[in-house]
Amino acid sequence: MFELTGGPAILPPNPRALADPLPITLHILTSLVFCIAGALQFLPSIRRHNPASHRINGRVVAIAGFVSAATGLWMTHIYTFPTSLQGNLLYWVRIGLGSLMMGLIVWAVIAIRSRNIFRHAASMLRAYAIAQGASTQTMIGIVWIVLAGSEASGPARDAIMVSAWVFNLAVAEVLIRRLPKPRAQPAAPRRQ
Repeated sequence: MFELTGGPAILPPNPRALADPLPITLHILTSLVFCIAGALQFLPSIRRHNPASHRINGRVVAIAGFVSAATGLWMTHIYTFPTSLQGNLLYWVRIGLGSLMMGLIVWAVIAIRSRNIFRHAASMLRAYAIAQGASTQTMIGIVWIVLAGSEASGPARDAIMVSAWVFNLAVAEVLIRRLPKPRAQPAAPRRQ
């Protein structure tokens, strides 16, 4: 962000971001909101003791997550990446997961409007797992650098990136199984 606003260069120049900084700026800002404020949304104490705050924050989180996914899709498709940074596998996984994240957020909003708390929580947890991919990718990438002595590129990089999302989604599914299940509604009496 500092480099895009004219600050000193910390990383090697990124011609994609410098040529069109708006999508990456929006992506960084909305991802930050989604990942930090989204984590707070999962705290039971906030939902239980301050439901109005949870609803207001939820609207902000949903919008931020949707914009984060949309700008991620836009950058994946419009920016030109060298194959060492994004091969076909990573391109299609990014397209699929970005689209899925947007769909999950819409589904979560629809679910909560129909008062289906379980479906809402499950959808947001899955969307959050996708959004946290970059954090997990960084951790796996650091382990790779320590073991291999250099950054991964090409198919190895693609595999690391994809494996982070697989791991996050697997953890999300385990957490979803622990969510309180909705109680079955008693059947309405039949009219004769």
